[in-house]
Amino acid sequence: MSASPALAQGITIGNVMGAAPVAIALGAGAFALIAVALVRRIIQDNRTAQQRSSAQVAGLRARLDEYEALLSGSREIIVMWTNEGEGPRFLGQTSALLPQGRRAEAVLDFTTWLTETDADRLARAIENLRVGGRGFELPLKALDGRTIRASGSLLGNGAALRLRPSGTPPVTDPVPAELAATASPATDYATARAVLASLGKPAFLRDGTGRLIFANAAYHDLARALGRRTSESQPAELVDFGLLQRNRAALGDPRKPQSTVVTLGEIGDYEVVDFPVNGGTAGYLHPRSTEAPRDAGLQHLSAIIDALATPIAIFSPNRELVQFNRAYRELWDLDPNWLKLGMDERAILDKLRTEGKLPNDPDYQGWRNRHLTSYQLRAPKELDPWHLPDGRTVQVIAAPAGPKGGVIYVFEDITDQLNLKSQHRAVLDVQRSTLNALTEGVAVFGTNGRLTLSNPKLSTLWKLPANLLAANPHIDQIAETSAQALPEDGAPIWRDLKRSIIDLNPTRSDRQGRINRADGKLIDYAVVRLPDGQTMMTFLDVTESANYQRVLKERNEALITADRLKDAFVQNVSYELRSPLTNIIGFADLLASGVAGELNERQASYTGYIRAASATLGVLIDNILDLATVDAGIAELQPEPQDVVALVEKARAGLTATFPEVDGQRALNLKVVIEPDLPPFVADGARIVNVLYNLLSNAARFSEPGGEVRLTVSGRTGRIQFVIEDEGAPMSEEMRQALLDRNETLAGSARQRGAGLSLSIVRAFVNMHGGTISVERREPRGTRVIISLPSDAHMAGAAE
Repeated sequence: MSASPALAQGITIGNVMGAAPVAIALGAGAFALIAVALVRRIIQDNRTAQQRSSAQVAGLRARLDEYEALLSGSREIIVMWTNEGEGPRFLGQTSALLPQGRRAEAVLDFTTWLTETDADRLARAIENLRVGGRGFELPLKALDGRTIRASGSLLGNGAALRLRPSGTPPVTDPVPAELAATASPATDYATARAVLASLGKPAFLRDGTGRLIFANAAYHDLARALGRRTSESQPAELVDFGLLQRNRAALGDPRKPQSTVVTLGEIGDYEVVDFPVNGGTAGYLHPRSTEAPRDAGLQHLSAIIDALATPIAIFSPNRELVQFNRAYRELWDLDPNWLKLGMDERAILDKLRTEGKLPNDPDYQGWRNRHLTSYQLRAPKELDPWHLPDGRTVQVIAAPAGPKGGVIYVFEDITDQLNLKSQHRAVLDVQRSTLNALTEGVAVFGTNGRLTLSNPKLSTLWKLPANLLAANPHIDQIAETSAQALPEDGAPIWRDLKRSIIDLNPTRSDRQGRINRADGKLIDYAVVRLPDGQTMMTFLDVTESANYQRVLKERNEALITADRLKDAFVQNVSYELRSPLTNIIGFADLLASGVAGELNERQASYTGYIRAASATLGVLIDNILDLATVDAGIAELQPEPQDVVALVEKARAGLTATFPEVDGQRALNLKVVIEPDLPPFVADGARIVNVLYNLLSNAARFSEPGGEVRLTVSGRTGRIQFVIEDEGAPMSEEMRQALLDRNETLAGSARQRGAGLSLSIVRAFVNMHGGTISVERREPRGTRVIISLPSDAHMAGAAE
């Protein structure tokens, strides 16, 4: 028997390695299947647990809703503080403690439903509960006479307050339920006293003679409110017993309760219900209801208030909002859904404070308490303005709402008024500062003759006391005071000024003039009528300016006279000098010609000096005469066609005579450059030669001996230009001004003063020809003077 081929081959390493991938793949697939199954199982379990949890949560919520519904239906209130930063939660019927329509948050305003003492006790107990974790149980007395059980306990991280009324509020039946058993002749005093003491309304007990033998706490409070003295041993009599007896007799049946209406001063009408008890009578008082007429009146008042644009709010004696208008809500930007009638004023103030709409007083509680004292007012009062954070200022007026208390607030936004007042005050300050800074004395008098406005300068000018002017004196008082300060003419001056003030003629005109006081003061005054009927006077001390004016006038007249004398002197001297100068020049020429005999070299040299000096002196005399004619306004041009070359040669000849050779050396090195094709030149030849001579001689005078002086003549469109250049010292600023302004006087050496005269002549003649002069500095040294003349002098204006 033979084995099969597979088994015959045996298990080898190759066979095992070939089967390994298959085994790994099978293992991975099996693991994936198991993992998927496990994940599905986990997901299913989670869904089941989530459904079970949702069912439990729904059950808890339903139970919580049932508890809340149960608590809401009970006649107790629970207040819970759970999370920090969140407001309290309220459960139960708020009507168990508060009137219908009040918000649940009003429960925490304890003073609206508790006495002041119990409200403070409850507030401190809640603070100790929430801060210190100390629970409490307190019996409290409500304003309506009921006893309220208050208990506080911790609730996890929060706290809870439970309020349980122990009775029902008193009713307004003729005989309350508490007195039902008492209203019987068989009831003894002890039982009646115990029942009356628990009443929340004023109640009393009388003996058989009608004397008050007992009154409860509410009765004593009412007596004190009326200003009566009362005590437990001797209660105050509020109701006339005789009136009660008469009403009982009219009723006919003394065993039945009777009702009598009495008026208790400003508090109003009360209904007195009394009934017999064993050996006497008992009774109580309650305010007479007038709701229907008051409602009608309030409806009419509401329509009027709402139509007003002035914000108005009315609060009852219990600080409850009973009336407001749209302007009030818009003033404080309150939500209409939030602001409702019946809200406590303190809650409204707290909300406005939270929203940053009230004044930023650091002690807000103190500010609020001071504001709430308005409920004690007996007459209208204007409270301090409220400066709000948004920049507005509100004026508040508080007034009593009626004899039973309450308050009416009238608000007015006075921001614009304050801004106008501030601007007006600033304008007045500026006007006052401007008035005080004036150099003129100002006085404004009213139609009654009294001073209404003045400045310090008025006091200084008239030597008037400042305190007198501050008292708004009459002008007669000013005249009397001025007579004391200025005894010679003070009173007459002010009497004359008074006529301008008391003159009521509608056609009167303004007045001005000058007052020459006896003390030497010169005062210019003006009287001006103002549109409002007042009169303004201005006074200006012109003593110094008048003196200056007089001195200047005298000096000006002296200068005019001196100038006239100068002109006459110059003309006379010039003509007187020319005659001997002509003789000197004639004899010098005669000596130089050799007619009188031959001269040696030194004599010839001296003769040359005489001739040169005479020529220079002649030029100076001509310049003086020319200036005199220019100043007199009689200088005239004689324009003629001129040969520029001939004009230059004449100027050169003058220079040669003025600067002769000395010991064979030339004193002047003049170079002349004349451009060809110059335009025709029409001018006064003598004046042009004078200009060239003076400029060239001035250049030579300030140059070194033998220094070069250059004259360049060129033509431009319609103009002839003469340029004189030298290599000497630069022209000083004084000489430059003399060339440009002949009224400038040189204060330097004699040589400079002589040059100044010649340069003034140059300026005068150039201006007469309608030309211009410019002076430039040459580099490295020297001066360049440029004379630009029109080619036709007929176009030039008349002489200066």
